[in-house]
Amino acid sequence: MKIQECMLLVSFGLIIWILGTIYYAYAGHHVLETTPARYWVSFAISPIISAAFCILILRWRHIAPSNWAVAVLLLAIPGMVGEAVVLSNLGTFMPRIQEASGGRYGAFLFATYAVVLGIAEFATLRSAR
Repeated sequence: MKIQECMLLVSFGLIIWILGTIYYAYAGHHVLETTPARYWVSFAISPIISAAFCILILRWRHIAPSNWAVAVLLLAIPGMVGEAVVLSNLGTFMPRIQEASGGRYGAFLFATYAVVLGIAEFATLRSAR
């Protein structure tokens, strides 16, 4: 991938992280501090939606599946770094979410990143065959 494409993916990742953080800052308590059934449904759906969105970006940019693992890392890194800051200062960045919900939010993030990165890695390995 060219450096311009890499920088574009990092920029998309930053924008996605900012929008997601704003969303969870305002609506996260509806997902994290709710019934167990609603939480687990959201926990299952969020990685699927995130993966689909990343795949749409990769296809829109015509990124070969052999580069998907690298491309998705470029999309994910801004959010992973940003979320480390948010989680360590949850009360400041997400005052509507109780501090006790930080673990649930972190689990949500880990699951989403794991699924998205795993799918990208699988596509990359599959294309190498």
